[in-house]
Amino acid sequence: MASETNGTNGNGKNGGSSTDPVLVVVQLSGGNDFMNTVIPYGDPFYYDFRKTVGVKEENVLKIDNNFGLHPSLGPIKTMYDAGDVAIVSGIGYPVPDRSHFRSMDIWHTAEPSTVIAEGWLGRVIRELDPSQQNVCTGVSFGQGLPRAMYLMGTPAISVAQLEGYGLLTSIAGERQRKALNAFQRMYVPEEIDEASMVLNHIGQTGIDAMTGAEMLAVAPERYKSTIEYGDDALSQSLKGIAQVHTADIGTRVFYAQLPGFDTHGAQIATQAGLLSNLAISISDFFDDLREHSASDNVIMMVFTEFGRRVRDNGNGTDHGSAGGAFLIGDRVKGGFYAEYPSLDPANHLSGDLHFNNDFRSLYSTILDGYFGIAPEPIVNGKFEQFNGMFESAGV
Repeated sequence: MASETNGTNGNGKNGGSSTDPVLVVVQLSGGNDFMNTVIPYGDPFYYDFRKTVGVKEENVLKIDNNFGLHPSLGPIKTMYDAGDVAIVSGIGYPVPDRSHFRSMDIWHTAEPSTVIAEGWLGRVIRELDPSQQNVCTGVSFGQGLPRAMYLMGTPAISVAQLEGYGLLTSIAGERQRKALNAFQRMYVPEEIDEASMVLNHIGQTGIDAMTGAEMLAVAPERYKSTIEYGDDALSQSLKGIAQVHTADIGTRVFYAQLPGFDTHGAQIATQAGLLSNLAISISDFFDDLREHSASDNVIMMVFTEFGRRVRDNGNGTDHGSAGGAFLIGDRVKGGFYAEYPSLDPANHLSGDLHFNNDFRSLYSTILDGYFGIAPEPIVNGKFEQFNGMFESAGV
């Protein structure tokens, strides 16, 4: 698939341009049940296998005569109807692993075969900012930096809460400068000028944190909006992302997380609440960007580490393999981009939906078709891409 170009040739603030493509990744931790998210209500096997947690047909938000969305996803359905949501069904990888930790690690590193430290988004950040002009090229909201964004020697910032973010914010003036100097010496003591690469990386991480704190401090000050986000963690993370994006400090990759999808029990109420949270917060986020005329260069990828078993367990669902993902945004050409896995037991993989599409195909499509960068070094190989998933810039 031919690459699309984005943005301008000139550099804007901090080495970026306000029209450069931006990716927001939302991680649904715990293994979201895709069969109850994009529901194959037209397939009789669905109700055979989902006798307890199945969504009644009259409650499904119907997309067509076979598929529909969970009733809690009303705001996403509205965006889908507007052509701004792409659904990628049956996504996974060879030899699926039902461990939360290993499966998430595979998604984060784009490497199913061996355990590595480098995150795929860390490689993206390095590609987007090879000279490291901007320590805020990648910003994660939440507790700790996800492995997807980690790459030794490549800066990325982790923010728990944007308001008040920074180092030693309770003191000011000369006292703060002295404290920050002491902080830097703590990270990079003079006596280890010939230190190992690891110690140098630790030192640079401290310096990047100080620089990032100063850059991000301007975002809340510049931000005004009529959108009233919820008080939940995801809504506040997406609000922070909107603040940083509209402040135009050059961030190209954002990350946020919503935990709680490991629904072995009490799935009906738990998943309904989580999907409602997801849908409302995403809708508020894009409404906010549109209010600021800042949505046309932003796409969002929503993923989870795996799906759930085809047959429910009487109160929930257990770990499975194939799941699904969403791409959302003004430049996304909405619709279905992959065949839904067969629910016929003859086609199951040990009781799971059998994956149809390698997740690295989705990564490759985003990298090539949206960012315009070669995907092979980032996803560790060449994978078939989804055709026509993005509108050209400015359309």
